[in-house]
Amino acid sequence: MAKNINITINGYPVDVKKGKTILEAAEEQGVRIPTLCYHKDLCVAGNCRVCVVEVVGQKRLSAACATPCEDGMEILTNSLKVRNSRKHIIELLLSEHNADCTKCYRNGSCELQELASEYKIMTQDFLELAPMKNYTIDMFSPSIMKDDSKCIRCQRCVRTCSELQGVNALTVAYKGDKMKIATFFEKPMNDVVCTNCGQCVNHCPTGALVEKNYIEEVWEAIADPTKHVVVQTAPAVRVGLGEELGMKPGERVTGKMAAALKRLGFNSVLDTDFTADLTIVEEGNELLTRLKKALVDKDPDVKLPMATSCSPGWIKYIEHLYPEYLDNLSTCKSPQQMFGALAKTYYAKARNLDPENIVSVSIMPCTAKKFEANRPEMHDSGYRDVDYVLTTRELAILIKQAGLDFEKLAPAKFDRLMGESTGAGVIFGATGGVMEAALRTAYELVTGRDVPFDNLNIMPVRGLEGVRKATIKIEKPLKEWSFLDGVELKCAVAHGLVNAKKVMDAVKAGEADFHFIEIMACPGGCLGGGGQPIPTNPEIRRKRTEAIYAEDGDLPLRKSHENPEIQKLYKDFLIEPLGEKSHHLLHTKYTKRKHY
Repeated sequence: MAKNINITINGYPVDVKKGKTILEAAEEQGVRIPTLCYHKDLCVAGNCRVCVVEVVGQKRLSAACATPCEDGMEILTNSLKVRNSRKHIIELLLSEHNADCTKCYRNGSCELQELASEYKIMTQDFLELAPMKNYTIDMFSPSIMKDDSKCIRCQRCVRTCSELQGVNALTVAYKGDKMKIATFFEKPMNDVVCTNCGQCVNHCPTGALVEKNYIEEVWEAIADPTKHVVVQTAPAVRVGLGEELGMKPGERVTGKMAAALKRLGFNSVLDTDFTADLTIVEEGNELLTRLKKALVDKDPDVKLPMATSCSPGWIKYIEHLYPEYLDNLSTCKSPQQMFGALAKTYYAKARNLDPENIVSVSIMPCTAKKFEANRPEMHDSGYRDVDYVLTTRELAILIKQAGLDFEKLAPAKFDRLMGESTGAGVIFGATGGVMEAALRTAYELVTGRDVPFDNLNIMPVRGLEGVRKATIKIEKPLKEWSFLDGVELKCAVAHGLVNAKKVMDAVKAGEADFHFIEIMACPGGCLGGGGQPIPTNPEIRRKRTEAIYAEDGDLPLRKSHENPEIQKLYKDFLIEPLGEKSHHLLHTKYTKRKHY
């Protein structure tokens, strides 16, 4: 147990655990110390020096984020020396910053802008260097824009890409006044090993990294009387959107979100949870088919473990770094892309619409979904399956631009045909959710009984640990699945690509005997996605997770195969899981990519 020590903060005695930093000790006492380079998700860097404090008896100011408390320390967080130092640091950062704030995408949600306002930087005492530098703006990626003129070189993005994702698409180049955040050989982000996950965007304090937005294109489509605009919303959006609109983290806004989308003018407001349920039916049957080939047919070509394919950031990661395991991926498209393909086939036919006039829009917690929608293989409907992808943050902008008072909206329901979903579809938004949803369905298909966990809650695959493992023993299966009797189905769940590497390295080394793996590119799963509200941290992700599972628990149907609209889809259109039409519209292959 950590020993407690005694310090004073601004003259008040404080009892803190040994090893706590000054920043942590001050936060516990309700004393805010401003930061820029510091983030709870990342290691301490001490780059920006905005968090400097005065320790009585020491000549130099100390960075609060990087200085551990020592017994007897007298700390001043608001002395004249500290305030002047912070103000000069902010002024220096602004001198190299493109401060045309009114035209910046992050206007109103920029940490540097907040500090400049807080410290009342009304004049510029230092030479403005921003206009003199030859900055570049990288707009080639369909997901992320990188604007060096707004970069303050805090290196949060570099640490995010390295520590959370293990991708290292971004790094620090050059020294001194020429220092910049760069990619491999300064290539566009679209041409390097970047997974488009957007975690760099979520952790950037300014507008140097933002999502590529398609707000105006969507407004134009809505305004076009010749277009029929359908919108789908991912499960994680309903537990994040409220944060962008003045509500507390983790508040569930499903009904208000549906009402807002209808007020915005979309012709049909539908739910990605519907195709999350569809994904489970297809993916569950695919897993059982692979197990049968491996255990009964002894097929040497069958690829196990099977890995989920819902996360486009994970897909691009494996394409670059583990291409020899591409055949281990489920061939199922993500729920977003399944929805897009059905919107221009099944939905078009049911509504007697020309698919050429349908504009398919998705609201996602993820920037990588923009890249996924842009993939050349995602045209199996005969058209581009998903036309525009907006993040949770972009949807909030649409709602604000429309002048809607979100909190006063009366809840509405999703439209029918592709708007019904179960709790299994909802939990796709949390890490472990795809695994849990698949097991609920697969176990019942095999045994005719509910999965043997209390109230369908498969707790071993839940949680926020980086890698989780679970084993489910199959007992007394139905006759056609008798070969699975006594089989222990071994599963692994990982979130954050640095943890994906741990799982894949174990598989590669022959140290893992999993049958089924779920990997999500972002911390916490989709609810921590690169398109979710900023800021993000472990506590916010925990609250969103709780909201996801609460939504699941409140729904009358909690197993994907029980969704009546999914049953109708197979009866009227797809015929059967893994059938010819399903394979054409709902399944795909992925591509080996370069690895520098």
